[in-house]
Amino acid sequence: MFKEFKEFAMKGNMLDMAVGIVIGAAFGTVIKSLVDDLLMPLVSKIFGAPDFSNLFVRLKESAESASATGLQEFRDAGGVAFAYGSFINAFIAFLLVAFALWFVIRNVYKLKRKEEEAPAPAPAPAGPTSEELLTQIRDLLKARG
Repeated sequence: MFKEFKEFAMKGNMLDMAVGIVIGAAFGTVIKSLVDDLLMPLVSKIFGAPDFSNLFVRLKESAESASATGLQEFRDAGGVAFAYGSFINAFIAFLLVAFALWFVIRNVYKLKRKEEEAPAPAPAPAGPTSEELLTQIRDLLKARG
């Protein structure tokens, strides 16, 4: 059983998938930073909100959560919130990842098409057939003998 698992784990596809997952996780971190640290402050400036991820609607308040200003502070104080700003951040991050993947896949397909469209190399010139070679050998032997 261990041998079968080892064969499965060491196949090229499995290793490629593992590398893809690790790179995908790193890519996700970069996109999250892009959205949270670069893009959303610009969107917040345009819409006038100090922190876009802190946009929420108070659904249920407790005595302690009434004075809370941020989403996390409100939730920590026992309040229930409809956090649409966090959802918008996540949705924009998703769109950026989807766009980046589309861009990469589109270019890979373009490269594949170029390879497929490349003319096939000319076939090597055909040499004499077996019959022709045997005939030449026969004629040489007759000439010697």
